[in-house]
Amino acid sequence: MSKSIAATITTAVLLAVAQGATSSERLDDGKRSYELICAKCHETGVEGAPVAGNQEDWAGRSHLWDAVLTEHAQKGYLKMPARGNAGHATDYDIGAAAEYMLTITHPEMAPD
Repeated sequence: MSKSIAATITTAVLLAVAQGATSSERLDDGKRSYELICAKCHETGVEGAPVAGNQEDWAGRSHLWDAVLTEHAQKGYLKMPARGNAGHATDYDIGAAAEYMLTITHPEMAPD
């Protein structure tokens, strides 16, 4: 095997490992943000909030899961206040929490 092919393969493997770690870290961050910001409503269904992990509660919602939920969480939607009333939460925090909620609710679906 030539050195350039070996280098290309090594680079591809390292990138794949790094992406996996990044995805895992983002889900960990999302879980923390979810627990701090979102869980108070989305664990119990307060004011009609869909319960995370309950697919029936999410039936009929947009199939553009990540994008729509993140936008609604950032700006507010119906009875859900913008950023879950956590003014300190960053766009990253909100996006990671949304991804986490969707991952535990619909693990079979690929992200947007």
